[in-house]
Amino acid sequence: MAARLLLQGIGETALKSDQRATPRRVAETWTADIVSGYRADPARILGKTIPSSGHDMVVVRDIPFTSVCVHHLLPFQGTAHVAYVPGARLVGLSKITRAVDALARRLQLQERLTRQVVDALASALRPLGAACTMDAEHLCMTLRGARKRGARVVTFAGTGVFRSSPGLRAEFLRLAGRGTSSRARR
Repeated sequence: MAARLLLQGIGETALKSDQRATPRRVAETWTADIVSGYRADPARILGKTIPSSGHDMVVVRDIPFTSVCVHHLLPFQGTAHVAYVPGARLVGLSKITRAVDALARRLQLQERLTRQVVDALASALRPLGAACTMDAEHLCMTLRGARKRGARVVTFAGTGVFRSSPGLRAEFLRLAGRGTSSRARR
């Protein structure tokens, strides 16, 4: 129903034969794909852990994500880089990518999304520190408003040792930056 109202609102008042199923397809696409993260629980995704015997930084880099801007309902997509310094627990690396995806597939602000990834890791693992940086292009900046194609938004959030140790934070950002800078040169 909402998709039909949207089509009418932009001037498509008489749906043509090839558009009759559009409202249903739009609703299915949004619930099954675009905002499917509302049905996912990051705590559950990150819940199965294993004991840790070390405290060296773990980095999962170049995690692609797509989200939707809560203000304009336009997509933004980019790359997340996530790190943590284990306390007593480790988590499977694919679980980190799944947690990023679950949180990204909601209506979001990039700043809030970055913080939510860190908070999910901190809550599930109780690490010595967790960090996330995201680099994304927002269609709300490229299709409307400023219309600056290629402009990127970079956000950072950290807890624990990533806040208290400038050296560790710099090392993480250096490792994360290597992924984005090599991609930008292509």
